[in-house]
Amino acid sequence: MTSTLTPSRPRPPAQPATLRARRLPAYAAPVIAVAALLLAAALVYGAGIGGPVLVVVLGALLYLAGLYVATNAVEGRRSARNRTWSALIHSAFVLAVLPLASVVWTLVSKGSERLDGNFFGTSMNNIGARDANGGAYHAIIGTLEQVGIAALITVPLGVLCAIYVVEYGRGRFAFTIRFFVDVMTGIPSIVTGLFVLAFWVLIVSPWFNDGRPSFSGFAAALALSVLMLPTIVRSTEEMLRLVPAPLREGAYALGVPKWKTILRVVLPTALPGIVTGIMLAIARAAGETAPVLLVAGGGASINFNPFENNQSSLALFVYQQAGEASKYSPARAWTAALTLVALVLVLTVAAKLLARRNRLGR
Repeated sequence: MTSTLTPSRPRPPAQPATLRARRLPAYAAPVIAVAALLLAAALVYGAGIGGPVLVVVLGALLYLAGLYVATNAVEGRRSARNRTWSALIHSAFVLAVLPLASVVWTLVSKGSERLDGNFFGTSMNNIGARDANGGAYHAIIGTLEQVGIAALITVPLGVLCAIYVVEYGRGRFAFTIRFFVDVMTGIPSIVTGLFVLAFWVLIVSPWFNDGRPSFSGFAAALALSVLMLPTIVRSTEEMLRLVPAPLREGAYALGVPKWKTILRVVLPTALPGIVTGIMLAIARAAGETAPVLLVAGGGASINFNPFENNQSSLALFVYQQAGEASKYSPARAWTAALTLVALVLVLTVAAKLLARRNRLGR
């Protein structure tokens, strides 16, 4: 009787200990960072050559050097280079966030002093240097009206111009449009204010004001629209170019006309990017001071009519209050700046949510 023996599978050879990668402990990086900061503080303050900023900069350099040396000793040169570059990337992110965090903290800490009903419900009419009251209601109204009119003028014009350049523009005319849009991007805001002052205020407005030139919020809106137009055109143009060509070709293959393809396929696909560009233009326009000062004149009283008389804005209000010789003016200026940033933030979030809802609905 013979028995059949099933051969057993060979066992894999044991992994040599030398092939097991050595890893730097998780607590090593924080320990190196703390040691680097302490050493930097001792060197800077011991030598008396700087302050906290130099301590942070020198500490970051010492941290990178210490991390490279420790990783090279434990994991090898390749891992040391990888960890060092990762630390550099994270440091760049922190450096980019720090100014933003500093601005937000400064605005909130200094702007919260006048966050009350009097600031949002009153103007600076009949407010003297010794009066603690007075608000920016007139400036808020002016900003909303001027930016709103500028958006009504610029958004359709800019989007249609970008559609023509991308979908229809060929030859010298499209090249000329792109050239002048690029030139307008670099125009200083005060130049646009001077242009509207020379054309609208001094030439056109006397026709509607018994022969006398007149400042108005509408003139400020015209100046802001000149600043907004190149941003909207260029951003919309880039977003339309990012729409995949197969989407257009599929619509054409089904017999859909070009204008309907643009309206139903191209624009909804590029809508989030278009909205972002529009909000960037609105944010820039809302923060401009020189055009409003030149063609709207500013003012301390409330003016709901953008076509007559002087009108202020939040940016101009901040500029004026920062230069006032009153101990109550800086608080008003900081609160107005915080209000302007919050207003732009609310408009941006609302526009993005609306664009997202419209896209999902389609």
